[in-house]
Amino acid sequence: MPKKPYSSPLLRWLYENSLLLVGSVLVIGTLAGQIFTGWLDNNSDLEEMGLLPLTLGQYLGSGHFLEATFENWESEFLQMGLYVVLTIWLRQRGSSESKKLYEEEEVDKEPDPTKQDAPSPVKHGGWQLALYRRSLSLMFFLLFFGSFWLHAKGGAEVYSIEQQHEGKPTVTMLEYMQTSRFWFESLQNWQSEFISIISLVGLSIFLRQHGSPESKPVDAAHDETGK
Repeated sequence: MPKKPYSSPLLRWLYENSLLLVGSVLVIGTLAGQIFTGWLDNNSDLEEMGLLPLTLGQYLGSGHFLEATFENWESEFLQMGLYVVLTIWLRQRGSSESKKLYEEEEVDKEPDPTKQDAPSPVKHGGWQLALYRRSLSLMFFLLFFGSFWLHAKGGAEVYSIEQQHEGKPTVTMLEYMQTSRFWFESLQNWQSEFISIISLVGLSIFLRQHGSPESKPVDAAHDETGK
């Protein structure tokens, strides 16, 4: 039986948006913890180099904060962007994360501009529809490149401070992007995200989680593909 809606508008709104709300609370909570501990850690490093510690406000604009934050964000956006695009064409027999092997699915059908509740770009067609039908992957890749740039910007600032302390020349952002350190930071995060993709795709073939849309039904055969 379908779940009865809450009588209270507030409770109904909280229930209908609970996944995004809880995810946002987790992001804010862990980001706050990262900021506080990163601020203390960075000030400890600065004091060891004989430099003045930063206030919390100054830290939020520092290279240490930018590098630590966006080094991780870039890998997340890259993972999601690639995953969205790869699942258009690639299949995995038995995985709940794959489209069905041979049948056409709803997401493969051409958008219907006559649907009453179709989004505005679908009804307008033309360039608006062409952009909208690829908007999810485009946004993930835009977020990736933005995070990639901020990672490089922050990393160059931190690297230059260390270089100055050792009596060596500072570097520009482009020069920092040519160092092995920058690519080590990026690639170690990228590969961890790719591991999460193959783990979810592969484990969902044989394992189940009752009640989760990321899993097949508990009684589904191992070779059943798709949700």
